[in-house]
Amino acid sequence: MNASRLCREILTLLPSSIIANELKYDEALLAVNNHLLQPITLLYVSDYCYKCLLQPLLTLPAAQTQPANHTVIISTQFALTFYVLRGGGDEQPVCSWKQLYGEHGHYIVSVQQNNGTVQCYNHVGRSPSNNLLPLLCAFVSLLCIWGLYYFTAYVFRLACTHKLLKQLKKKTGCESKDEPDVSVGQRQNAETPKHKRLLSLDTFRGFSLMVMVFVNYGGGGYWFFQHAPWNGLTVADLVMPWFVFIIGTSVALAFSSMLKRGVHRSQLVRKLTWRACILMVIGVFFLNYGPADGPLSWRWARIPGVLQRLGFTYFTLAFMHTYFSKPTLEPVESHQRTAAVRDIVVFWPEWIIVAALEIVSLCLTFLLPVPGCPTGYLGPGGIGDDGLYPNCTGGAAGYIDKWIFGPNHIYNYPTCKELYKTTQPFDPEGVLGTINSVVMAFFGLQAGKIILIYRKSPLKILCRFFIWSILLGIISAILTKCTRDEGFIPINKNLWSLSFITTLSCFSFLLLGLMFYVIDVRQWWGGQPFIYPGMNSIFVYVGHSLLASYFPFNWEVKNWTSHYEFLGQDLLGTSIWILVSYLLYRKKFFLKI
Repeated sequence: MNASRLCREILTLLPSSIIANELKYDEALLAVNNHLLQPITLLYVSDYCYKCLLQPLLTLPAAQTQPANHTVIISTQFALTFYVLRGGGDEQPVCSWKQLYGEHGHYIVSVQQNNGTVQCYNHVGRSPSNNLLPLLCAFVSLLCIWGLYYFTAYVFRLACTHKLLKQLKKKTGCESKDEPDVSVGQRQNAETPKHKRLLSLDTFRGFSLMVMVFVNYGGGGYWFFQHAPWNGLTVADLVMPWFVFIIGTSVALAFSSMLKRGVHRSQLVRKLTWRACILMVIGVFFLNYGPADGPLSWRWARIPGVLQRLGFTYFTLAFMHTYFSKPTLEPVESHQRTAAVRDIVVFWPEWIIVAALEIVSLCLTFLLPVPGCPTGYLGPGGIGDDGLYPNCTGGAAGYIDKWIFGPNHIYNYPTCKELYKTTQPFDPEGVLGTINSVVMAFFGLQAGKIILIYRKSPLKILCRFFIWSILLGIISAILTKCTRDEGFIPINKNLWSLSFITTLSCFSFLLLGLMFYVIDVRQWWGGQPFIYPGMNSIFVYVGHSLLASYFPFNWEVKNWTSHYEFLGQDLLGTSIWILVSYLLYRKKFFLKI
């Protein structure tokens, strides 16, 4: 049959509402045409779904005078593999194909028999749209705004601009007679703080926070701005580990400064305990539920959460560092025998404690018996692993959380629920993962120690950051076997697996080192605009969570068929928080706990 004729025939059978209105973003239309004299069943599986059972998509009756037709909406996020079974469900498919479909495309499959062999012919009824075009437009727009900002700042720094402004003030009579004639350089020196702040750390924190705000608001509806269904990494999986890493670096720098000022260790313990408790209280009572959930009920209230994990991680790390930190860390000299490993040797008790925590975590993960599940299971359950362990989501991690908190007090909508068809609750901020978040923060603490000990030699700081990133990257490659699902310990944000920690710590050392070189060493960039939310991170995080469902951060979207409005909405919400943090910076308001 002629392909164009087939397309016209099938599309005429489709309701106009499906063609015009029902396709949302990340969706395509698949029309199946059965020419066989037996009924067929179409099964499918997503390539991202590891060892998953085939899922039924549709069943078509046998062809009569005309081919049997049916149309379904399919996802375009991941590649799909289809199998056609004939009759009452033959064990062997008569044909199959694999394809990554494009957004809003109309695709036609014709199942025919030629010379005794069943074949599946694929045709394109309508070409897909370019779903990355909104991202390109947003990137170009933001680049133009950024370029305009720096061009304007450069113009205002010119001496001729200052002279022109001074002349305009004289002509308009706006110049203050008592205002001294201060040069630009003197003004900049006057504004320079007495104690040099590590601007790259604030910038790194602000960058991580703004990416977190963007993905929490929806990430424009793009799947790679959402959390991975189970194993693997997306952009959304990067930001919280970066934030945890920054907590460790901040602890090293802040505690060193307070100890130098003579703050007693008992005062530090009271301060860190108070801060950790406040973070946990905010997380439990303000961020775990919203107005749409109605009055808080302890029958279903979630106990773990992001701020709870950050609070516990901060408390554990800070409490340990309070008793093993040094009041003074003299810069290391190259002739000293321990120069190459001084940042490790000086703090050997901390390394023993963290190693013991990780050993406990690994033993619980791989040795704890879980009823009805294989020991050491790391999968999502559901239809994964050939459907053998449907109720084993998360293995020991999920079992421990349900035992400690109860199934009604942990997260009931894990990222694996849709793809793997899971039915069990699983909390990505659970107990075992929190132990590994302490390890992640400890690597950040190590970065802070390197900055303190080698502060007189920025090149040595950069070299050690690079060495740590290479070492952690090698460990990740060994643990994962450079694969997503086949390694000893796959990268998994839900479990906060060891390979996830080493991989994200590798990225953190690289990114912090790059920002340190560009901002603090070469001073090519001041960290704007990310440095402003980085200085008010608690305010921005809590604020964006509480106001996420209100205008102007959220409104009724009219066009569900593309990413444009979703992306604009999420970028606007993120930009508003950058503007708010800038205004707070100008007012010298910094929320601290």
